[in-house]
Amino acid sequence: MTGGHTAEDRWHPALAGVPQRRLTAPRRATVVAAHPDDETLGAGGVVRHLHRQGTEVVLVVATDGEAAFPGSPADERAELAGTRRRELRAALDRMGLDEVDPVWLGLPDSALADHEEHLVAALRELMADSDLCLFPWPDDPHPDHQAAGRAAAAAAPVAAHRWSYPIWLWHWRAPEDPSIPWDRALLHPLSSGDRATRDAAIAEFVSQLKPGPRGEEPILDEEMLSHLDRDGEVLFREPRRRTAPRDRFVELYERRDDPWDGTGWYERRRRAVLLSALPRERYGHAVEPACGPGHLTRALAERCDRVDAFDAVPAAVRTARRATSNLPGVRVRDGRLPAALPGGPVDLVVLSEILYYLDDRDLTATLDRVVAALRPGGHLLAAHWLPWAPEAPRDGRDVHRRLAARPELRCLVAHEDEEFVTHVWERR
Repeated sequence: MTGGHTAEDRWHPALAGVPQRRLTAPRRATVVAAHPDDETLGAGGVVRHLHRQGTEVVLVVATDGEAAFPGSPADERAELAGTRRRELRAALDRMGLDEVDPVWLGLPDSALADHEEHLVAALRELMADSDLCLFPWPDDPHPDHQAAGRAAAAAAPVAAHRWSYPIWLWHWRAPEDPSIPWDRALLHPLSSGDRATRDAAIAEFVSQLKPGPRGEEPILDEEMLSHLDRDGEVLFREPRRRTAPRDRFVELYERRDDPWDGTGWYERRRRAVLLSALPRERYGHAVEPACGPGHLTRALAERCDRVDAFDAVPAAVRTARRATSNLPGVRVRDGRLPAALPGGPVDLVVLSEILYYLDDRDLTATLDRVVAALRPGGHLLAAHWLPWAPEAPRDGRDVHRRLAARPELRCLVAHEDEEFVTHVWERR
């Protein structure tokens, strides 16, 4: 620590272990800042990268940052608000974002938590068509950053990827702080050009770099700026906390009869791997939750005397019933996890591309019911896509770590490639 703050070199070991990759540029990204300069300090290189890749960038600034120096009277605050708006405009121009016109909400600086409901409502409308939402880390040690982060996370559309950027974390916390979600961290690498451009943009925030009107210390002093002397910017994924809503999947089936292209190469290859992973040639009673349009259901019917398949989306159930209408051992019904799982005993449960959509409570209940339904010696086949789906509270690897931790299960088969992970467990 230096003067009560964490020195930059203390962060180096922790940062060395953070995975590096650039964000995939979406069609439209909404970037939220609590104050003018937050977006540049925390994610200026990321925003510039997205824009250069063709992403439409919408920048929403919650406050004018007029209370940066709390001792200022009303006239000084009003003047500072105008200054900070001009500084942000100049910073955006420096980064080549000259056509990005910030949406100024004008909420009170240093009092965002008192206006959080209003902020959520405004952001919900502004984010409605976004594929990616980027906002302050909800645990950043600044009350306005926390409020902006909570509001943005609450307002983000279910189909949007959600990432947060920390700012004061580096100054006020320490690497060993348990609140830091290192398991969800990503280091977005910056080229020398990215760094130079971002640094030039930061230099436009003169009001924050010089002493205050009564000689107050600069908001962005040398110690604070030292944390920006890096070859990358750290982001934290902010997954949904609740199970993905059924309406999201209803919407997908309204657009396409087969939303995940079950006849495409990925799905055909995955089904081939799943079927080859099953240790037995035949099974008696199999259960397939989230069966979708029935591609895997038909394949399972060739290896099982009876297949009990279900899905929460009526359109999927109708399609799967048509696809399996000539198979007498197959029953397709409406149902969702965990409630629709049968009591057992069953010989095989197939959990394919579904568990990462469940929150902690639903996932635990589902695994409890699956284990209880499997007869001793019965098999659980699980397969999940590795990239993180925007609707999902977790990724595929987390799902399989939780399955591996169940003492009732013994692993028989393991397969992982660059796209998905597959395991077969046996009930002890």
